[in-house]
Amino acid sequence: MSKWTVVGRVEDIPPLGARVVRTPTLDIAVFRAVGDRIFALEDRCPHRGGPLSQGIVHGGRVTCPLHDWCIELAAGEAVAPDQGSVRTFPVRITDGQIELDLDRVTLRAGAA
Repeated sequence: MSKWTVVGRVEDIPPLGARVVRTPTLDIAVFRAVGDRIFALEDRCPHRGGPLSQGIVHGGRVTCPLHDWCIELAAGEAVAPDQGSVRTFPVRITDGQIELDLDRVTLRAGAA
């Protein structure tokens, strides 16, 4: 059974921006992409641990602010030629509120 947690409203995140949700064990970057699509990823680049929440959101990707790695927001996968991935979190929007399923963390193959 999923445990959905409200983490804010869509309008709390600027278009093409991010906010950080802090949990006791990790930080989660919640992104607002084009078309108000919301994604949630661990706030840690697979390359050197840079804060993805401080990166540039473009299309369905975020570029890490440290070394320009691009990460697919939907899958958490680095864009070739880079390799690696970050954990992603299920997201849903209910009446404009962003909810994360923190019990169902997805760890992609090759994640750090």
